[in-house]
Order: sequence, then C-alpha cells, then structure tokens
Amino acid sequence: MNKNELIADVADRAGISKADAGKAVDGFIASVEAALKGGDDVRIVGFGTFSVSHRAATTGRNPRTGESIAIPASKQPKFKAGSPLKAAVNG
Repeated sequence: MNKNELIADVADRAGISKADAGKAVDGFIASVEAALKGGDDVRIVGFGTFSVSHRAATTGRNPRTGESIAIPASKQPKFKAGSPLKAAVNG
C-alpha cells in the first residue's frame, strides 16, 4: 500500500473526503517526525512505538578497493510493533 492508497482507505473507513484524509495522514507523519526530531518517542497503544536509535561511528571497508572508510555516527528511526498489531498480522 502506498501513501495514496492509504489516504483513500482512511477516507473510506472514516467516511471523510480524500482531501481531509490526506491532511490527517500528512499531519500524523509531521507529528511523528517532529517528536522524533525532538528526541521523544511516539507510543500508540495497540499499534507500536516509533523511536530513534543511535548508531556509533564505525570503520567499514570498501568492497572494491579494500580501503578502510570511516562511517560517521547517525540517528536512525525505528518502529517496534505492539502485541495487538503482531497478533493481527499473525492471526
């Protein structure tokens, strides 16, 4: 499912227009991005948790030349599914 299909499905399930559903989906995404950027987690009971994982700097190797390269530290967004979501997918 891509974003347009998600918006259409949300509009259908909520009984609202696609324009309003698009604003809702965009608002949700913006809220999650802002919270993660601010260092907060987003916990949605029954769905899951969005969080930020910190990766330490490491040394890698270029597979073509064998040369060592420095991989800088970074922050990565993560999502951990909640138990009800896992049960819905597996059941």
